[in-house]
Amino acid sequence: MPARSKVQQKAAGAALAAKRGDMPKSQLKGASKEMEKSMSEKELHDMAQTKRKSLPARKSEGDRKH
Repeated sequence: MPARSKVQQKAAGAALAAKRGDMPKSQLKGASKEMEKSMSEKELHDMAQTKRKSLPARKSEGDRKH
């Protein structure tokens, strides 16, 4: 599943690094912490490898689920 925003792509990259042991899990915050717990390494890899050029900085308000 590709990332929907640059922020989401960056969080997935941080979660992936922690899951692989490249950074301590204690450094994760917010969305990346939840992603690391709930997503597989493959899912995180797919989201983190999304090309940033075509992504918005953040999802628009209409796209967010509350």
